[in-house]
Amino acid sequence: MTYRANESRTEKALLWGYASLVYLFLYAPVITVTVLSFNDSQVVGLPLKGFTTRWFMVVFTEPELVAAFANSIMLGILSATIGTALATLLALAYRRPFPGNGVLFYLIVAPIILPGVVGGIILLVFFGMLKIPLSLWTTALTAHVTWVLPFSFLSLYPVMHRFDHSLEEAASDLGATRAVVFRRIVFPLIRPGIVAAWLFAFSLSFDEFVRTLFLTGFERTLPVQFWYMVVESLSPEAPAMAVVIIVISVATSLAGAMLSRQRT
Repeated sequence: MTYRANESRTEKALLWGYASLVYLFLYAPVITVTVLSFNDSQVVGLPLKGFTTRWFMVVFTEPELVAAFANSIMLGILSATIGTALATLLALAYRRPFPGNGVLFYLIVAPIILPGVVGGIILLVFFGMLKIPLSLWTTALTAHVTWVLPFSFLSLYPVMHRFDHSLEEAASDLGATRAVVFRRIVFPLIRPGIVAAWLFAFSLSFDEFVRTLFLTGFERTLPVQFWYMVVESLSPEAPAMAVVIIVISVATSLAGAMLSRQRT
C-alpha cells in the first residue's frame, strides 16, 4: 500500500510538473509583454526601470492609434453582424435537406482550411481584376466577413438542431404563421447562440491581421498599426497596445463562451 501511495504521489507530481511547463510555455510571452507594457523605459526590453501606465495613455490618446482602434472596432462590428446574419440564415436552411447541401457545407467552411496568406492574395487578385480599389470598408470588410462566416456557421449549426421541433409544429397546428413561429418560438431559443456567435466573430475580426494587411489600403486597423510600429521602429508603447488587443480578444471570447454555456 505504501509503495502504491508513493507511486501515485510521484505520478501526480510529474503530471503537475508537465502541466506547469506547458502552461508556462503558452503564457510566458503574454506575461512578458504585460510586464514590459508597464516598464518606464523608452526601450522595449529588460531591465525594468520602473512602473508606469503612460504607455496605455499613449495608446488611447495618440491620433494614429485611436484611429486604428476605432477602425478595428467598427470593422469588427460590421463583420460580425454581417457574418452572423448570413450564418444564421445558412444554419436555418440546413434544418432541412436540400440538393447540394453537402457541397455547399464544404464551401462554407473552406476559409478555415485556407491559409491566411493564400486567402489574402486570392482576394487581392480578385478585387484587382474587378478594378475595385482597396479600402477598409469594401475589400477588407469582405475578407473579414468570409473569415468569420464559417466560424459563426459552425457555432450556430448545432444550435438549430438542438431544440425540440415539435414546439414549432404545435404552434403551426394552433394557427401561427411561419413568421410568428420564428419570432415567438425559434428566435428566442436560438438568440443566446446568435449572440455568442457574434461575440466570437467580433473577436476573430478584431484580431485578423494577414488578410487585412493585403486588403486594407491606406487605412489601418489596430493589428496592422501594431505591425508597422514593430517593423518601422520598436515603439515603447507597442507592448501596451499588444495588451489592449489581448484583453479585448480574451474578453469577447470569454463572453461568448459564457453565453454558449448558459444556452446549453
